[in-house]
Amino acid sequence: MTAAVNLLDFDAARLAAYFAGLGEKPFRAKQALRWIHRFGQRDFDAMTDIARSLREKLKSGAGIVPPPIVADRLSDDDTRKFLFDVGGGNAVESVFIPEDDRGTLCVSTQAGCALDCAFCATGKQGFNRNLTAAEIIGQLWQVNKVLGDERGVHPVAAAGERVIGNVVLMGMGEPLANFENLVTALRLMLDDNAYGLSRRRVTVSTAGLTPMLDRLRDECPVALAVSLHAPDDALRDQLVPINRKYPLRELMAACLRYLEKAPRDFVTFEYAMLDGVNDSENHARRLLGLTRDVPCKFNLIPFNPFPGSSFRRSSPPRLRRFAEILMNAGIVTTIRKTRGEDIDAACGQLAGRVRDKTRRSGRPVIGIHEVRSP
Repeated sequence: MTAAVNLLDFDAARLAAYFAGLGEKPFRAKQALRWIHRFGQRDFDAMTDIARSLREKLKSGAGIVPPPIVADRLSDDDTRKFLFDVGGGNAVESVFIPEDDRGTLCVSTQAGCALDCAFCATGKQGFNRNLTAAEIIGQLWQVNKVLGDERGVHPVAAAGERVIGNVVLMGMGEPLANFENLVTALRLMLDDNAYGLSRRRVTVSTAGLTPMLDRLRDECPVALAVSLHAPDDALRDQLVPINRKYPLRELMAACLRYLEKAPRDFVTFEYAMLDGVNDSENHARRLLGLTRDVPCKFNLIPFNPFPGSSFRRSSPPRLRRFAEILMNAGIVTTIRKTRGEDIDAACGQLAGRVRDKTRRSGRPVIGIHEVRSP
């Protein structure tokens, strides 16, 4: 073996296949998964229940290589933003959001984003590439280890004691546009020998790639959030151009199909509140018509401005009235609390650093970035 294999790229099945190629039994993969993900171990010699002969094979041809943390910023409200170097001049961000009863990590799946949403700060940077499975799960691996070491808590402790009990794939990029690597990372998050998270505690957010929604339902269903932002095709075509390919009627039908196998019995619709754009009482009532057949809840997101954006945050009275209309119709509706705004880690503010292949980076940005922290 001349080139090192990054074991973070492997879920249980792929790791077992790799070990089989080394002449090893499948149970060795389970042992290795526990060391790598449950204990955050990179040193093969420390994996004491693995045979020395296998450890020597791994040392000669494999490694555990998460993306390095190059910046770590703490907000006044204890939200924490990590910047990861993913090579080639690209860097992506993850955000840890602590709550009294849980800790949530918001993870990126791409360096940039190719969807070119009209209100997207990532659109200013354009798109470079998909992250590998190792780069996706490596964000969780790194933050788990950093926070666990600081707090003296086992990285994958009992459910009520974990540092990170929820993961949301809501960082830079469109997760479903990086499907294979996304699913590999999801399987590791759910694997009892790795992170052991419940399907209800892992959420994938999409702008509406409906064929990939069907694949996710069939291959690895987890909780689902959909970036909606508009009650009709005319407005959504402007804000979320992928809607021109997969319009709202198709998206709503895909959401219903997804719920057939989803771990939750509802879809969360994310809705960025843009003053004078999508936040009128009429918009709220049309949303009710659009989603009447889809069990759902709404998460209303106050717009968080960033340099170059032209949108404004909806006023508090306007936001409350919008929410009131939805709630009076019996739909659970929350208004997302802004977290980490002072370190640009709030919803809509993640940016990272991307070497643009789409040549969009020189264009002005007119709105928000499709990155959401819960």
